[in-house]
Amino acid sequence: MNGKMTEPLRQLRNEMAQVLRDKMIPFWLNRSIDTEWGGYLTSIDEKGIVSPDEPKFIVTQARMLWGFSALRKYVDPKDAARIENAARQGYQFLIKNFWDKEFGGFFWSTTKAGVCTDPGKLSYAQSFAIYALSEYALQFGDPEAREYAEKTFNAMQIYAADTLYGGYYENMQMDWSLAGNGMYAGDRKSLDIHMHLMESFTTLYKATQKEIHRRKLIEVINLILLRMADREKGYGFNQFDISFKKIPAINIYRTWNAERETNERIDEPKDTTSYGHNVELSWLLAVAYDALGTNPGKDSEIMSRFLDHSIKYGYDNEYGGIYRDGIADSPALVTDKEWWQNFEAMTGYLNGYFRFGKEDYLKHCENTWEFIKKHFLIEPFGESRQLLARKGESIIPTIGNPWKGIYHTGRALAECISIAEKIENGGKTW
Repeated sequence: MNGKMTEPLRQLRNEMAQVLRDKMIPFWLNRSIDTEWGGYLTSIDEKGIVSPDEPKFIVTQARMLWGFSALRKYVDPKDAARIENAARQGYQFLIKNFWDKEFGGFFWSTTKAGVCTDPGKLSYAQSFAIYALSEYALQFGDPEAREYAEKTFNAMQIYAADTLYGGYYENMQMDWSLAGNGMYAGDRKSLDIHMHLMESFTTLYKATQKEIHRRKLIEVINLILLRMADREKGYGFNQFDISFKKIPAINIYRTWNAERETNERIDEPKDTTSYGHNVELSWLLAVAYDALGTNPGKDSEIMSRFLDHSIKYGYDNEYGGIYRDGIADSPALVTDKEWWQNFEAMTGYLNGYFRFGKEDYLKHCENTWEFIKKHFLIEPFGESRQLLARKGESIIPTIGNPWKGIYHTGRALAECISIAEKIENGGKTW
């Protein structure tokens, strides 16, 4: 352990625990369960009013399942049965309505009632299904969920793995044939998708302890660090062609970048980096190495450089919070502040303080939490608005949408609480 427990950090942990237990988890338990059809409803405005007729997307359904599984340890005891039931019914809806019985893997979207509307197979979608099913299996000891996680992983190796250049194809049709080029991304690969595959393989390996899952986790870690990031400067590249040649980033069909409501835009394709992804990648790498039980050695240096680069180029030291996008070693290109980057930044900085002991990381975690409390959080609900202008003015105040559930917010609070407890208890790094 390198970081030391401080009174401000103890207060931060206690505040986060209170928000998570007493507000955020009950907010989603009270609103997101679809009692008519099963699964989850996630389109919720700033007043907490749920849109009743939304379609359902595999990414958000899986993220909600992950949330109600992983966060059960943080719930008020009186809500223990409710959160378990919330997870179970979400799992059942996922398997019944999203699993493709003919070709394997999970569809992209269904109606509210669970009728398939887009049978596409996206690696991004499969990764979150693996992530959620593995976590559900870990938390509730469900062998069927673990089996489906493994079947999804196996389908990825058969149909999505690029055996020539490495990594994974990203956008595919129902039968796993490649989608078209350009905005359909049949000819592209990205850091975002491979980072989340690393995340899902980490949890899958925790759930199974199988050698093949360990090897594929190590493989994707090495791919990211050797081909998808600048190790010396500490930032991730965005998009690549199939052979991993770096290319300007475009908006891709069925991605958050293409579908987000937004303020500032990047209309001309550029070789951008996401500060939020870089900081998220830093702590997800640490979690992956913890799961593997190995010392990252020199790879720990890039975890620290990701944080340093984000602080130097992507952090707003005047008003607080982390910006959305930039270009390498240049000032930020988009100064809007989105919820997920800021919650992930908080986790990444605190993890950096735990691993490396740099006071600057702790300061930026604390500053980000203050910015979140002041501008992002809708206090009665303990949940976050979507998008702010640089100074903190609300641009898009909605709490939930087809992409936004409990995943980034709840996970960030839970991870920060866990890291603070490790620091307080003298936990070991590697």
